[in-house]
Amino acid sequence: MKIGIFCLTEHFEDTVQKSIMNQLRLVELADKLGFDEAWFGEHHFNGFSVIPDPAVMIAYAIAKTNNIRLGTAGFLAPFYHPVRLAESISVLDNLSNGRIDAGFAKGGFAPDNKHFNRDPESLRNAMFEITQAVDNLLHFPNPYFDGTFASFKDVVLHPKPIQKRIPFFVATFANSDTIRFAAQNGYGLLMSQGASLEDCINAQNLYLSIAGFVPKIVLMRVFCISDTYDDACRIVRPSIDHFVKSMRAASSEVPAPKWNRENYDAILKEREVFFDGQKFFDNAILGTPSQCIDTIHTLQKWLPNIHLILKPSSSDFEQNCLMLEDFNTKIRPYLQ
Repeated sequence: MKIGIFCLTEHFEDTVQKSIMNQLRLVELADKLGFDEAWFGEHHFNGFSVIPDPAVMIAYAIAKTNNIRLGTAGFLAPFYHPVRLAESISVLDNLSNGRIDAGFAKGGFAPDNKHFNRDPESLRNAMFEITQAVDNLLHFPNPYFDGTFASFKDVVLHPKPIQKRIPFFVATFANSDTIRFAAQNGYGLLMSQGASLEDCINAQNLYLSIAGFVPKIVLMRVFCISDTYDDACRIVRPSIDHFVKSMRAASSEVPAPKWNRENYDAILKEREVFFDGQKFFDNAILGTPSQCIDTIHTLQKWLPNIHLILKPSSSDFEQNCLMLEDFNTKIRPYLQ
């Protein structure tokens, strides 16, 4: 099992700059403590999760760390040209000496679609195409792609990445089309903080039935360790509540959606997972050290290829640092 942290650059400080730098300091601490990975989100037009450019954040983190792998969870693929995105990933892989994981997501907040001029109905298919196009550019000698959202030929990409094969992941809220796409291409899965263990098991089983092997699952989880479960809940409740309210506000320009009965259930499930703070609580790594250990052991039992990505969820930066240190001394020694 790999252990990492989830970085959303949440703005709890008196200045945005301080919030950004605190997030990067937390990545530095995770590297010093021996954490395996740090994953950066991407949000636009958002005054709380201030992370519109994960590549720049990763570039800074590369210069300040030595061993930790750095990933995106994920690049909002429909809003990028595949050549520029492939170039950015390749430069990061060179700067980090091969420490990059590339995750991709479809996005979908109304301001994003409005300002990037994207049809919300086409985002998933656009993510599929852009992700495949970037894969071709990074890993094949004569990349070619002819699709609806990406088209190129005779492209010579420079520089080439350090890794022969950069690990690719796609974000899903247990959407079957996305899981099939990942399985057909051998990509790992990125699963939300609100995705239940049952969601993950079902996604794993569908993937296995298509690919013939169990996927890598990068699973984000709210994390808080304290002396009691009730105290841990007290610590994380304000930050979870504010996150959910901020994400709802970021999507407030939603126009009347097109009706499509075939995908309505999937769309509704995505909305419930992302905007339901209770699901974050229900699926969190939360409580005393022994309670956290028990929860993690259950995840390990059912998800053999898990990358457990913790989001220390206090609104206080120093407390989040202490949580990572406590994880290392009070929890990690009891994990395999």
